[in-house]
Amino acid sequence: MNSQFSQRRESRAAALQFLYAWSVNPPANLAEDLRIFFEGLEKPRDYYTFAEKLIHGTIEKVDEIDGYICGLAHNWEFDRIARVDLAILRIAMFEMLFRKDIPPIVSINEAIDLSKQFSTADSKRFINGILDRMKDKLDRDARFSTVE
Repeated sequence: MNSQFSQRRESRAAALQFLYAWSVNPPANLAEDLRIFFEGLEKPRDYYTFAEKLIHGTIEKVDEIDGYICGLAHNWEFDRIARVDLAILRIAMFEMLFRKDIPPIVSINEAIDLSKQFSTADSKRFINGILDRMKDKLDRDARFSTVE
């Protein structure tokens, strides 16, 4: 189980890096950019299968996810959210909304850990606040997955 946990954590970090770059400069050819991105990573591409799912899912649902972020970021303009924090929020929101196999509390904890590693000290409070409000809006238990 530890190996799957570690693999998912590395995949989230990879997804964050790709989605951050994607938000700054969206590629003309997503498949080609993904190929180049994964070639530059330490492990083979198939190790990052979870990252690819997060990347594709987040990009596919980005408008819906951003709508939630806008609604939950009280007294904060969307354009002022740091790009790295936005990428972290988008990944966690995608998991919380569309990955019923992942308990929301896990997505929140992983997002906070990513913010500690890749963002500023103040980011974790901001990210936690938004994701906690999202958790309260979900129609499921935050500590359990809903996949049978």
